[in-house]
Amino acid sequence: MNKMKWMVLVVMAVLMMGGCTPAKKYKHELKRGLASGVRYDSLFMGLSFGMTENEFFDVCWELNRDSLVRQGLNNMSVQYQMKDELKYPATMNFYPVFANGRIAEMPVRFIYDGWAPWNKEESATNLALDVKHWYEGIYGKGFITVEHPFKGEAYTKIDGNRRITIYIESDQYVWGIFTDMSREAEIKAFKANKQN
Repeated sequence: MNKMKWMVLVVMAVLMMGGCTPAKKYKHELKRGLASGVRYDSLFMGLSFGMTENEFFDVCWELNRDSLVRQGLNNMSVQYQMKDELKYPATMNFYPVFANGRIAEMPVRFIYDGWAPWNKEESATNLALDVKHWYEGIYGKGFITVEHPFKGEAYTKIDGNRRITIYIESDQYVWGIFTDMSREAEIKAFKANKQN
């Protein structure tokens, strides 16, 4: 009889694990997060969802004045030199998506400063794991591995309205995208209008 109970438990465990695919787990986490009504608007460096463009520029002006950030790539982003946050020195560039005049999404692009095709220690694969570990220290554990619809394997974490997604762009670059999921329709409309 004990053997039969053990087999039933094993079969149930296998069925439960098989039914909990990463996609299902992601959808469950998203639904649970949005249904909670809890808001997590904090991003980093004093920036948050809902800030106006003027508020964003004011914060960045102060950060620049304190020599913490500078103009980023092609003067189209804000650049922050990461000296101790990750395993190796890195650079992050960021600039928000202002849907209806307020920050709704914050794409952040990372690269190890010592990246080279032959330097496997500073590859994007290692960088993605390093960024995930760093984010876990700030935003808490709970990242799950999912299949990004365009970028392949990604790590994502949902807290209330805030989704953080980390994925590899190329051998060099990794993205960490903060999205206010309560404003997803606004973000999609903004991006569609920008492409037209």
